[in-house]
Amino acid sequence: MDFPLPHRPGVPLDAGHLRLLRERPLVPAAVAGRGALLVTRHADVRTVLADGRFSREAWHGGTLFARTPASLALVTSDPPVHTRRRRAVQARFTARRAEADRPRMAALAGRLLDGMAADGPPADLLARFATPFPYAVICDMLGVPAGDLGLLLPWVSAMMSAGHYPDTEVKAAHEGMHGYFAELVAARRTLPGDDLLTELVHGSDLSDEEIVVFGSGLLMAGGETTSTFLGSCVLDLVTRPGLAARLRDAPALVPSAVEEYLRWVWFAGTGGQPHVLLADAELAGTPLGRGDVVVPLTDAANRDPAAFPAADEFDPARSPNPHLGFGHGRHMCLGAHHARAQLQIALTALLRRFDDLALAVDPARLAWREGMFMRGVWQLPLTWSEGRPR
Repeated sequence: MDFPLPHRPGVPLDAGHLRLLRERPLVPAAVAGRGALLVTRHADVRTVLADGRFSREAWHGGTLFARTPASLALVTSDPPVHTRRRRAVQARFTARRAEADRPRMAALAGRLLDGMAADGPPADLLARFATPFPYAVICDMLGVPAGDLGLLLPWVSAMMSAGHYPDTEVKAAHEGMHGYFAELVAARRTLPGDDLLTELVHGSDLSDEEIVVFGSGLLMAGGETTSTFLGSCVLDLVTRPGLAARLRDAPALVPSAVEEYLRWVWFAGTGGQPHVLLADAELAGTPLGRGDVVVPLTDAANRDPAAFPAADEFDPARSPNPHLGFGHGRHMCLGAHHARAQLQIALTALLRRFDDLALAVDPARLAWREGMFMRGVWQLPLTWSEGRPR
């Protein structure tokens, strides 16, 4: 089959794609000109992501989007390199740290929505809230001046391209981003700050080049990923007025709704990261040999009826919910705790502030992020009725 999956608009995994992926647990496909198997079942995807016989580092076909392997600190590496790099930064991304940061993140969300409400509808949620919110959080963590986002965001978009931007623009973005963080790291050598880059420069065994790569990577992962995903959640939510009312009346349900969105949203525009077998193994009852390539599809696994009762229904109270929205095993998303907190804070604040959020344009006019690493929309124009904040 075609891979990555052809673009189709919509928040959940396209029904036609889903039917094809459910026909068998291992779907033959061509990936970067090489034969591979797409892994579609929940249990098998977990195996690939956690079993050391499946290597990302052994894949030499490049990435499926505009980031180079050298610009990815964790995504394309295996232990022990992956372990050493992750250990250097993981203390900043614990559940305890995310909870400690929650009041500050909530205050930031409130200020952004105050500004959006004051200017009145309509407003692009991506520009006014969903983008500045997570980027402000990660910039503060890294010690990146928020005023530099005007320079950085175009580079981020080009580096997250999967064919959307021309090669010349992608190359310039890589060079610009690398040079920017190289200057920050050099500055921290002589003028330390109270930020993660300083901690890595003065308190880790990472090389300056590794810190540069981590800095730019964390900026993109902490900002662009959360921003785009939040936009998709809100787009889905405004098409479900009954769900919005239910969450508004019972905000304690928001955390489980966020977990269901992590299962529900079709997010991976390029599918998944290829893994190469380092030794013979069996997957879904199929013998595989050393050198075979498999691609775990978390979006398909999250709709596996064997793992999720009523898998094709959105259930905001689903429990248990063993989704793979943040990955699994050694490649579990480093920033999962902060991302989860930000999504909970954002949806709670939006529902409390606005009683009747709605799309300000015909859904057919929404511009989707076709040819990008992460699916979503470029803008999300919303409207609401004037009224007192809740």
